[in-house]
Amino acid sequence: MTFTQELPLILIVDDSPANIAIINEVAKPFWRTRIATSGEKALKLAQMDPKPDLVLLDIVLPDMDGYDICQTLKANPETHDIPIVFLTAKREEQDEAMGFALGAVDYIAKPFSPPIVEARIRNHLMLREARLLLKNQNATLERKVAERTYELAQVRDATILAMASLAETRDNETGNHIRRTQNFIRSLAVALKGYPRFAAQLDDETIDLLYKSAPLHDIGKVGIPDSILLKPGPLTADEFEVMKRHTLIGRDAILAAESKLDSANSFLALARDIAVSHHEKWDGSGYPQGLSGEAIPLSARLMAIADVYDALISKRAYKPAFTHEKSMSIIAEGKGRHFDPDATDAFLSIAKEVHHFANAFSDEGHS
Repeated sequence: MTFTQELPLILIVDDSPANIAIINEVAKPFWRTRIATSGEKALKLAQMDPKPDLVLLDIVLPDMDGYDICQTLKANPETHDIPIVFLTAKREEQDEAMGFALGAVDYIAKPFSPPIVEARIRNHLMLREARLLLKNQNATLERKVAERTYELAQVRDATILAMASLAETRDNETGNHIRRTQNFIRSLAVALKGYPRFAAQLDDETIDLLYKSAPLHDIGKVGIPDSILLKPGPLTADEFEVMKRHTLIGRDAILAAESKLDSANSFLALARDIAVSHHEKWDGSGYPQGLSGEAIPLSARLMAIADVYDALISKRAYKPAFTHEKSMSIIAEGKGRHFDPDATDAFLSIAKEVHHFANAFSDEGHS
């Protein structure tokens, strides 16, 4: 039943003028009708706009049986949802079972009782209207949920960038560091997805979350004193121990955010793993926990490569910016010691793509 001022439309399919007359007489005061006396005509009329709201279908017709017609209508997306009621003199249980299996909603037995015909038609039209109303409401709700989800994602992404930018205003790095490392880690994850042992961990949603959580890797630097964070020269051993704490400060800040939620959040979990573990090394010589191998979260292993490469191509007070080629060579040397061997191979395989992003978001024009 369509949501218009027009009366519901019923398609009557029967080759008996007497049966058609009975049903038409019942329907005429309340509904519009179309008449088909053959299967071929029934299929044509069922696909004409406006589509019927209900089909009353005789099983025995001169050119095809009602089961074939029902099956054809149900196979067509344009007519699939139209309820079909069989008109039949057949009373065998297997006949009814076949009809229901094909998608019919009811049977009306011949000879017809006009009050029963009217009641069945009315009931099925009411059910169809209820289904369409529910479908329309569900579509509206889904659209509103999607819009709200998009808005929340936009707010989340903006908040992440604001927090990450806050950390970087206290460092010598620039906002382009965020953009570069985001793109490096996403490209690396996409390349690594082709490795069988990583495919299940790196679905499209996870890769997107990696891209969006990467800016928080150094959020803990907000807790490091300026005298250490901004020191132009090498750090002393004691100063380096303080600097190492930025990983734990970042972890604790994200844990505090997670504690406010009623359920686990995959985005915050990834951000936390990256923040605390991106300075761990494959051979166990990293910090803060001295994790090794696959005990290091995958997200952090990818961030380690992206972050080190970006540090290598960037100018610092204590070093010049290295070329892309030299930086890639240093990354390759770290395979199996500093970096996950497979992740290293994947990063080297996308060297051109990495170089592109390095130049696209360059601070001073890397080469």
